[in-house]
Amino acid sequence: MTNNDIFKKLRVAHKLRDESIIEILELVDFRVSKSELNALFQREDHPNYVECGDQILRNFLNGLIIHLRGPMPKKGEKAKEEKPKFEERRQGSNAKNLYKNKSEDLTKDGKPFKPEFKNYGKKRD
Repeated sequence: MTNNDIFKKLRVAHKLRDESIIEILELVDFRVSKSELNALFQREDHPNYVECGDQILRNFLNGLIIHLRGPMPKKGEKAKEEKPKFEERRQGSNAKNLYKNKSEDLTKDGKPFKPEFKNYGKKRD
């Protein structure tokens, strides 16, 4: 698979037009004209076909990262949105986390709630 094929597949996967690809490349200070870009997407047997070099693909991938994620924060600055700490993350809905406070874990009698599965594991007649 050539760099041209990879570039074409990324273009289709992200639904990018020529103008947006040019803008993405400009994010990493790499300038390409629309005609140069079109030459990369031609068939191999076309007279205007140009092979996509590693530099163009590398710059496009770096620009695509900036386009999708945003620019990297400078050293010493914090990112705009920090991920919540492990303890602050939303807990999954396993059996231990179904009830938010301990009073909901108790039945009306004050005994701990334990669900009963009467037919669990028994064969049906």
